[in-house]
Amino acid sequence: MPVHIGIDAHTIGARQAGNETYVKNLIPALAELDSENHYTLYFAQKQAADEWRSRFANFSVRLVPAPMPIVRVPVALAFELRRRPVDVLHVQFTAPPFCRAPVVATIHDLSFEHLPETFTRRGRFQLRLTVRRTARLAAHVATASDYSRQDLIRTYGLRPEKVVVTYYGVDSRYTPKPAFDREALEARRRFRIERDFVLAVGSLQPRKNLVRLIHAYARLRAKQEGFTHQLVIVGRPLWLFREIFAEIERQPWARDIIVTGYVADEELPALYRAAAVLVYPSLLEGFGLPPLEAMACGTPVVASNTSCFPEILGDAAVLVDPYDEVALARAILTSVSDERLRAQLREAGLARVRRFTWRATAEKTLALYRESLRVPAQSLQRPAGSTLR
Repeated sequence: MPVHIGIDAHTIGARQAGNETYVKNLIPALAELDSENHYTLYFAQKQAADEWRSRFANFSVRLVPAPMPIVRVPVALAFELRRRPVDVLHVQFTAPPFCRAPVVATIHDLSFEHLPETFTRRGRFQLRLTVRRTARLAAHVATASDYSRQDLIRTYGLRPEKVVVTYYGVDSRYTPKPAFDREALEARRRFRIERDFVLAVGSLQPRKNLVRLIHAYARLRAKQEGFTHQLVIVGRPLWLFREIFAEIERQPWARDIIVTGYVADEELPALYRAAAVLVYPSLLEGFGLPPLEAMACGTPVVASNTSCFPEILGDAAVLVDPYDEVALARAILTSVSDERLRAQLREAGLARVRRFTWRATAEKTLALYRESLRVPAQSLQRPAGSTLR
């Protein structure tokens, strides 16, 4: 019997990096996989809602705006669900406090619990309050890696059977092409990139560890003769980003550090292909899409050796301590100068990325929807005697 599934898609159009990429790719994969059930997508922005109307036969769109983002989920979305109930609700991180339908909550990571200093005071308070509650009351929690699964179980005291890994995928637009094809040359021209460059992709916030990346880059420019690569940082400023710009201004090579701001998904492949290396020194991630996207384009990757990265990237990237600026500089230099290593990373990366598809994500997510209808949310709360830390 068909069921009615609601998906909170408010991140679409909000330029929220990984959160937006996740739902933008999951929805089409679900549409391709499931023509039986009916879906309602809840948007916060009219333009985004209009772009998704009538895209899939069994998907409808509802515009659920709010005067302030902080009240959208607990007030506007909750009211919408009372007026037009669904059988299952899928959210990212936060569900309405009074939701009668079983909830599937995707929680990508718990960085706000472990790295509170990388969030604003208001942001970490809100996330700790709402995400803990959502995780406890959800019928199932989906997450991006076994690292995050174990972290959710340990930090929130959740039952292991409640938390399921639904690895994410890589969009088909990310494919290898020559580094100097027309699109790559156009990307260089648009962003005024004049030489070989090191690329960083991710929102501008402390957790992405961009200040240390800038220090590592400065070390190479100062001490490594012949290293003249530019540093291109792609990402939208989110919070606590002023230190990043201040650090750039302090560098004698500031003119060679380019901050592009937000770049649309359609434009990213050309930048990946043109880059000498992608560097992703994030302090904590649940999955980390940019390294896999770069690998799919045939670009070598340097990434952190913490959190999910050993699990997701394996031996297809150079993994390094993100707190060690000297090691980070050394890894960047090796990855741009050692042609044998570059060839190995390219081959290993292209093989690695084939493991991750949005169809597989959708299959596991659809199974969670079905299972959630059979499992009362209250029966899967934290075990007796456990505590929330």
